[in-house]
Amino acid sequence: MLIKKSDDIPGSEITDEKLYNNRRKFLRGAMLAGSVGATGWLYRTLNRPGDTKPQSAENDPAGEIAAGEIAEGYRTPEGEPANTFEEIANYNNFYEFSTSKQAVAVRAKNFITRPWTVEVSGLVHKPKTFDIDDLLKLAPLEERVYRFRCVEAWSMVIPWMGFPLRALIDAVEPLGEARYVKFITLYDPKRMPNQTTSVLPWPYIEGLRLDEARHPLTLLATGLYGRDLPPQNGAPVRLVAPWKYGFKGVKSIVQIVFVRDKPGTTWADYAPNEYGFYANVNPQVDHPRWSQKRERRIGEWSMRKTLPFNGYADQVASLYSGMDLNRQF
Repeated sequence: MLIKKSDDIPGSEITDEKLYNNRRKFLRGAMLAGSVGATGWLYRTLNRPGDTKPQSAENDPAGEIAAGEIAEGYRTPEGEPANTFEEIANYNNFYEFSTSKQAVAVRAKNFITRPWTVEVSGLVHKPKTFDIDDLLKLAPLEERVYRFRCVEAWSMVIPWMGFPLRALIDAVEPLGEARYVKFITLYDPKRMPNQTTSVLPWPYIEGLRLDEARHPLTLLATGLYGRDLPPQNGAPVRLVAPWKYGFKGVKSIVQIVFVRDKPGTTWADYAPNEYGFYANVNPQVDHPRWSQKRERRIGEWSMRKTLPFNGYADQVASLYSGMDLNRQF
């Protein structure tokens, strides 16, 4: 099932389905390289089509990424064109592997995600450790095309595959005092080599309020473009809350804990003057080092206007009624 959740995406931006499904045209992602404004220029200057073997092809178990094999029956929605598989799979922030967007796919390509378990615990009636294959059976997998907005002022449109997080929440039955959900990434420096550095405190931790976690838009993503999630994008399971900045999307989840009090989260604790717990996309609140009013879509030259809640205000603004979003960022 393909779900389109933003009503303001103009039909004039529809991409021809043949172009949309052409995964073989490769544009390799580049680092932000010190300036958010330089992203588009660097991306085109350093990444010429065909100048290297696509990491997506190397990681595909069949060795081929034809449209029919990736997503049989997949259809381009009436709306913004999605970024290509190669753009999405080769322009990544995943500090467990590297702080270089270019290097993440290379360093993660041999990351093994079977076997894998996700421990769900805390204030729930039915704590359980899920094998990844059992987790995938909690609800039918859905395809959803969401905007993705990074706090660094670049963006994408990504066709995720996964299931609503609330399906897992319902399965474990939170206690009445549970108000927040904490998510923890795998900590394994042998498999995630950048965890041997002090670039961030490890493991990576994120959190949502329980009502945010239960929102219909909130997804546990297990794939993109109809195939398994690549390691560099957070395999085998990651969080997607499309109205929040991308750093909320904790990757390679191994623990989900229901708690009473707001949990500490990695970036909000590490640099509280720059990153907040809520991390809702808000063009009126600038990052201390750059504006958030505009963004550069990967694959485009020009900047575009950033939308409140990343374009999902109609669906999620009511969650924050009475909050000062210029202070509780």
